This record gives sequence, C-alpha cells and structure tokens, in this order.
Amino acid sequence: MKILKGFILIVFMFCSVTCNSKKTQLGQVEILFQEDSLKFTESQKIFIRELINKSGEEVRNVLPNLPDSIKVVVESVNWDLDRVGGVTGRTEWNSPPTIAVQLSNSYHGGIVDSLELGIRSVVFHEFHHLARGWAIYDNKFGYGIPNAMVNEGLAVVFAEIQTGYICDENSFTNETDSWVKEILDLPLDASYNKWVMGEHPDGRTSIGYRAGNYLIRKAMKKSGKSIIELSALKPNEIISLAGY
Repeated sequence: MKILKGFILIVFMFCSVTCNSKKTQLGQVEILFQEDSLKFTESQKIFIRELINKSGEEVRNVLPNLPDSIKVVVESVNWDLDRVGGVTGRTEWNSPPTIAVQLSNSYHGGIVDSLELGIRSVVFHEFHHLARGWAIYDNKFGYGIPNAMVNEGLAVVFAEIQTGYICDENSFTNETDSWVKEILDLPLDASYNKWVMGEHPDGRTSIGYRAGNYLIRKAMKKSGKSIIELSALKPNEIISLAGY
C-alpha cells in the first residue's frame, strides 16, 4: 500500500510539473532585436520587452484565438515614420507566427520612450492580423484590395478602440465613402502600394487603411455589432453589413 501511495504521489507530481510547464508556454511572446547597424541600449530593450509583453497579454484577453507562441522582431531604422507615430510593423507569417516592428531612430530625437503609444498600437494592430490570418507570406485570404481594406480596417479600428491612440494617417472624411466604392470596383491585380499603404498618383496616401477604417465604423454603426464580433466575419459579410 505504501508503494502504491508513493507511486500515485510521483505520478501526481509529474503531472503537475508537465501541466504547469505547458501553461508557461501558452501565450508566450519571443522578442528578438535585429541590430544590423542601429543598436538598442539595454534599458531600451527592457522597456520595449515589457511594453510588448504587456500589450500582448491585453490583446489575448480579448482575442483568445491568437497563436500560442508569437515571435516579434524589433528593429531600429532611419526611416521617416512621423506620420505614423514613429513606429510601423507588418505581420510576416501565420506559421510560425512572426511580426516585424520598426522603430524610427529619428522620431523625437530617437527616444524610445516617446514611441510608447505607437508601439502599443502596432502590437494591437499586428496581433489582430494574426488572429485573422492576414499575413504577407502565408495569407489565409484571397487576392484583391477589398480584402486588404477590410482586414486593415478591422485592425485599425481594433487598435484605436483598445489603446485610445488615433493616428492621423488612418483618418477619414465623408468623401471616403467614394474611396470604398473605388476599391470595390478595382481589378484583382490592382497595386497594393498605390491603394493600401503607399501613395496614389493623385496624392492620396494610405487609401486602404483610411477606407477600411471608414468601412468598419460604418458596419459597426449599421449592424450594432462590436469590433470583436465583426472580426469573426468574412470580408464580404462585413462589406454587406456596411451597406455596399
């Protein structure tokens, strides 16, 4: 009997250790610093790690379908990112889940602390993409600027609502309604750079982000659905809810 009790105790302890080890692996964020020419100080790395980890936990609380393990590659760049708060990012892979974040070394004198709002916003934005499956190299959605408009719009609105940070580059006016209609009429091979994140020949910038923001806000208003509820729908369903 003593031997049996001892065996049961060992099994229980083994199960507790293995179960706990699995729990520590769930929801982890691996943060890597890519330092080709521009370096981060140790204090900057600590600040960035804590901010990304905290933001990631907050996102997971509202988007529980996020991948268990996410890699975030952080890089300091000399790019002019003033119009987007000094920070930009991209979701590269769904598998393995990988996000790249670029911090402008020239924004406000290169002080990382001044980028806090931008970093949080980018984490919420890009993590939303992972929850949707919207990535560069193994995208779960079909071709076409309308899909990009919806997915970027969802991420923009989600980040704005959750962080309270609003970037002027994603703003829209009443004329944006016509931009949405323009995008819906585009051919499948329309230029992503012109219509989504870059500059259009007519001078407009970030058309897909602005139009997406407008579209999602309109869908929320007309349907009464929250951003979380909309995020579970297909692009064509969201476009229909917005009245297009």
